[in-house]
Amino acid sequence: MSEFQAYLQLGFEHITDSKGYDHILFIMALCTVYTLMDWKKVIILVTAFTLGHSVTLALATLGIVQVNPDVIELLIPITILITAILNFSYQEKRPVYNQKKSTFTFRYPLALIFGLIHGLGFSNYLKALLGKEANIINPLLGFNIGLELGQLIIVFMVLLVAFVLIEILRISKLTWVHILSGIIAGMAFSLIINNEFLQSMS
Repeated sequence: MSEFQAYLQLGFEHITDSKGYDHILFIMALCTVYTLMDWKKVIILVTAFTLGHSVTLALATLGIVQVNPDVIELLIPITILITAILNFSYQEKRPVYNQKKSTFTFRYPLALIFGLIHGLGFSNYLKALLGKEANIINPLLGFNIGLELGQLIIVFMVLLVAFVLIEILRISKLTWVHILSGIIAGMAFSLIINNEFLQSMS
């Protein structure tokens, strides 16, 4: 196995690891209001998130940007909570022009900005793997692609479940959005209140 392939596998395992489920929760929160029928919108949304975390992953891994890891570990569940709460503003029946406006002027830039924060979180793990390795370009590229492959699988699974529930079992899309967003928000809130950095400040 080449160095590139090794880090690609590590990136994939990192994003899909159930022990580090904070990133999984964020991806789920992002995709909650969509189904497989909205795949074009989801691609744009995921691309925005990818662009954000790719930038800070590269900058932090190269040592250009340095942020306290404890602060990032607090900010990540906050991004999850905010995204989940915003899902409650979703309306199943509303004028088309309002839906487009909400989608393109709000959710995508939010995914980009929050992606910047998540990229810093990814970099902490990658830097620990790299150690004092001199050439980090191949590891960085492989790790990032691995993250994306894992991320796409998570997105597909969420959209598939939503499609089955809404299109086949005829469950209200609004009900699906509210239930899943409520679960995600609760888990994110738990991560926040149990965060070691936050507890050390109290």
